[in-house]
Amino acid sequence: MGEESIGSEENTNRRTSPAAFFRGFLREPGQVGSVIPSSRFLERRIINASGLSHARRVVELGPGTGGTTQAFLRSLGPNAHLLSIELSPFFHELLGDITDPRFTNHLGSADDLAEILASHQLSRPDVIISGIPFSKMPEAVGNRVVHAVEDNLAEGGRFIAYQFRSDVARITDPIMGPHESCTLEMRNIPPMRVYRWFKAGAG
Repeated sequence: MGEESIGSEENTNRRTSPAAFFRGFLREPGQVGSVIPSSRFLERRIINASGLSHARRVVELGPGTGGTTQAFLRSLGPNAHLLSIELSPFFHELLGDITDPRFTNHLGSADDLAEILASHQLSRPDVIISGIPFSKMPEAVGNRVVHAVEDNLAEGGRFIAYQFRSDVARITDPIMGPHESCTLEMRNIPPMRVYRWFKAGAG
C-alpha cells in the first residue's frame, strides 16, 4: 500500500471516528440518535436484515459520518448503487470522502425522496435503510418520511430502520402494515432495535 493510500485511509478513519460522530451530535443533537457510531455487530445485523448482498439499488437515510455507509458498500455487489440522503451539512461533508463509484452523496431531506431519486436519474430502490431517529422528529415529519418510503420503494422491497426507541413502528405500521420482524442488538451503545418491513407486490 502506497503512502497516498495510507493517507486516504487515515483521513477516512479520522472522519468516521467516534470523535467526529460526537462533534456532529454536539452540532445537531436533534438529528442524531446516538453519541457514538454504530458497532460492527449492529452493522452486520442491518446488512443481514436488508439482504444487501442481493440488492441492486439501496438508499440510506441519515448515514451520519459514513461508517455504516462503508460497511454497506462492502456488502453490495459490483453493479449495485447506494444513495445516501443526509440532512446535516456537517455529516454530508464527511461523506464526501467516500470515492466509491457505486456511491452517491446527497444533501437533503428524506421526505423529498421522490425528487431526489429523479434528480440522480435513479429508479425505485429495492432496499431503504434508515438511521434517522424517529423519536426526535415531529410526528408529522415522521409520517411524511414513511409515506415517501412507501411510495418510492420497489414492489417486494425492504425497509429497514434501526432505532433506540419504538416510535418508528408506531408511525410506520399504519402506513406499511405491521413490521415483519424486530430484533434487538445489545452489542451497541445504546442497544438498537432493527425493524424490517416488506412492500407487497401488486396483485
